[in-house]
Amino acid sequence: MTMANINQTILDAFRSRYACKGYDPEKKVSAQDFDTILEVAHLSPSSFGFEPWKILILEDPKIKEKLAPIAWGARNSLNGASHFVILLARKKIDTLNSSDYITHIMKDIQKLPDEIIATRRETFKNFQENDFDLLESDRAIFDWACKQTYIVLANMLTTAALLGIDSCPIEGFDRAAVNTLLATENIIDPDHFGVSVMVSFGYGNKPPHQKTRQPLSDVVIRK
Repeated sequence: MTMANINQTILDAFRSRYACKGYDPEKKVSAQDFDTILEVAHLSPSSFGFEPWKILILEDPKIKEKLAPIAWGARNSLNGASHFVILLARKKIDTLNSSDYITHIMKDIQKLPDEIIATRRETFKNFQENDFDLLESDRAIFDWACKQTYIVLANMLTTAALLGIDSCPIEGFDRAAVNTLLATENIIDPDHFGVSVMVSFGYGNKPPHQKTRQPLSDVVIRK
């Protein structure tokens, strides 16, 4: 495939993708395609490479039934999407520069030597305390972790579009109620995780709405 063809393939995928509001429950995403979407999520970048997330693939119909009343933006997806995903973000207990989780990532995953870990931790501490002022509240540092999950979300949406799979990112839910539900069902430890965003995948059963965007010249600044 030539570079021109690659460029056109990417643009065609983005021009055709939309937030799917109704799925055909009889059409399922293949295991191979969903594994590709999941591996792209797994390979997604994060600030400092700390991966402050987990990816919950919700399959239990009983939990989906309980979720529907408190996730109004997800009801069409819960009733027909092939796959339903909730992206979870880590809380301050795990993302503080001195946390056991951050140490685990640097030591066991990134395989950094002790002297590099010490330097990197100090850099991360300065980033949290001064550059981004993340320690002003528990919500500030949790929102930082949620930002990282949106990188995962975007990559999953793009991959699905390139594979010809419809999708819908979802923020229409009562976050506190969903967190309580997942904790009650022993799916998450609420001290360590909270819900960031949801996303569904499948094949739409309704024609997409016409895509609307501001002119490129209105959103790009060149100086």
